[in-house]
Amino acid sequence: MRFVDSAKIRVASGHGGPGCVSFRREKYIPRGGPDGGDGGRGGNVIIEAVSQKETLLRFHFNQHFRAENGRPGQGKCKTGADGQDVRLEVPPGTMIIEVESGEKLGDLTEAGTSMVVAMGGRGGQGNARFVSSTNRSPRFAQPGEGGAELTLRLELNLLADAGLVGYPNVGKSTLISRLSAARPKIANYPFTTLVPNLGVVSAGEDHSFVIADLPGLIDGASTGVGLGHRFLKHLSRCRVLVHLLDPTRMDLKDPAADFEAIKKELKAYDPALTKKSRLVAIGKMDLPEGPPALDAFRKAKPRLPVLSFSSLTSQGLDELRWAIWKVVASFGSDRM
Repeated sequence: MRFVDSAKIRVASGHGGPGCVSFRREKYIPRGGPDGGDGGRGGNVIIEAVSQKETLLRFHFNQHFRAENGRPGQGKCKTGADGQDVRLEVPPGTMIIEVESGEKLGDLTEAGTSMVVAMGGRGGQGNARFVSSTNRSPRFAQPGEGGAELTLRLELNLLADAGLVGYPNVGKSTLISRLSAARPKIANYPFTTLVPNLGVVSAGEDHSFVIADLPGLIDGASTGVGLGHRFLKHLSRCRVLVHLLDPTRMDLKDPAADFEAIKKELKAYDPALTKKSRLVAIGKMDLPEGPPALDAFRKAKPRLPVLSFSSLTSQGLDELRWAIWKVVASFGSDRM
């Protein structure tokens, strides 16, 4: 399934139905009074977060949505039927932004939450509503109110507790496949990961967290170079960023170069990302380059806790799993 995390749509709520001008006409009842009913309410446009949805792909092909108009009122004081609502289903984590004003209308972070983005017009009152002591036979009724029309931008920010960041081919996809049931594409060439992958990681019998594997970053990613910049926004909700380093890339004379380069790209994209909790993990410890790179990095960054692991041999995977869970659990149930 194609991953689409942004879409622009046009929505319109229904117009309210007009009120009715009618007079009671029955046999043996001459000069019956006004009995025009009210018009029905126009349909609303509602956006709801649904856990089964993972992408905004639907809105890539269909961008126009209009709710039904309310039906006109009728005689015998019958109210017209309300217009049918339009309910749009989006993945949890979708932000709703009004394009013209730039106002953020809502952020549906939990499955089952919803909001009315365009309220249907109110139905007009029938002439039965306007009877008074000075006007016994009103011959007018209200028209229905118009609906609302809006252009909206939907932005999906994945709801992941931990985000894996690093250069291409450092082992992010392999790691997520070992920690969770996710099965991303894995191959020995750059940009194997073209879209974010989510996996649920078990932390004991009663706990779990969601981890995201993002496409690899390269120098200049924050300005649009490579693929990673398209998905950096998905890090905004992560509680912890896990910097993955590849020992085969590391220069022992400057072992922290890749780490500092990734930090620089994150800061250039959004300074708030550098303030998030972070872990550093050096993978591929089954290779000869692993242990020397780990020692060199620890000497270069003595105050920075560093984890090591091998996705091939499972060395250090449990320690990494619990280190991530410890940070995630420290935030409780609140998500930024």
